Amino acid sequence: MKVSVITTSYNSVSTLSDTMESVLRQTYGDMEYIIVDGASTDGTVPLIESYVPRFGGRMRYVSEPDGGIYEAMNKGLAMATGDVVGLLNSDDFYTSDDAVATLVAELEHTGADAVYADVHFVNGDDLTTCVRYYSSAVFRRGLMRLGFMPAHPSFYARRKVYEDYGGFDPSFRVAADFENLLRSIFVHRIRTAYVRKDVVTMRTGGMSTAGFASRKTIMRDHLRALRKNGVYSNFFILSLRYVYKLYEMWFMKNPAGN
Repeated sequence: MKVSVITTSYNSVSTLSDTMESVLRQTYGDMEYIIVDGASTDGTVPLIESYVPRFGGRMRYVSEPDGGIYEAMNKGLAMATGDVVGLLNSDDFYTSDDAVATLVAELEHTGADAVYADVHFVNGDDLTTCVRYYSSAVFRRGLMRLGFMPAHPSFYARRKVYEDYGGFDPSFRVAADFENLLRSIFVHRIRTAYVRKDVVTMRTGGMSTAGFASRKTIMRDHLRALRKNGVYSNFFILSLRYVYKLYEMWFMKNPAGN
C-alpha cells in the first residue's frame, strides 16, 4: 500500500528539518511526502527546496497563503495519491524508523479502515526526555462523548475514509481534528485498530498543550463538533476527560508510568 504523509507548515524553519529527516529515515518504502506551506517568510521554503532532491521524486510541496492549518490539511488531502494517509506536524517527528511500517502492517493484518497508536511530548530544548505520554489504549468509540480521541498524529486512514466522509472543517478554531475523527469513527463507525507503539514525538507549546484559557476554547469547539454531528454531550460530560488527563500527566511520562 502506498502511504501519503502530509506536513503543514508556516514559519517552521527551526523544527522542520527534524520532521523531514524522520520521514527520510522511515523503513517503509512506498511513501510519498507532501508539504503544504502557508507562504512562510522565515526561510522555511528554501529549507524545503533543499530537501527535494533527497526524496528522489517522492516529495511534493506547495507554498501559498491559506486560511490556516485545517485548510492546509485539506489541500494536502487533495494532493494525496496514496492508499493510506497520515499527518505529521512540522514541529513533530517520528519516534522510530519503523513507525509507518508498523502502522501499515496493522492495517494490512486487520483489514481496518484506520489505525492509531501512541505519541509522547518533549520540551523544545530537550528532545530526548518525555514530559507526557499520550496513550491511545484507553480510547473507545463511546468515549468521544467526553472529548476523547486517538492521538491524531498517530492516526493513519485509508484515503477512501476521507473521500467518503470528508476532510477537516476549517470553521473550527482548534478542534477540526476531533470533529473529523468524530464524524468518521463515531458517526460513520469506520473500523479501527490500535497499535501499542509510540510512533510520534511532539514538541509542547501548541494549543493542545497550552493553559486554562485554551482548554476552554478546546471544550467549546468539542461541544460544537458534537452538536454538529448530532452526538449528545455537555460541558459537565466533557469536563470528565480532564480527570483522566490529570492521571495521564502525573503517571504517564513513559508507558510504564514511572
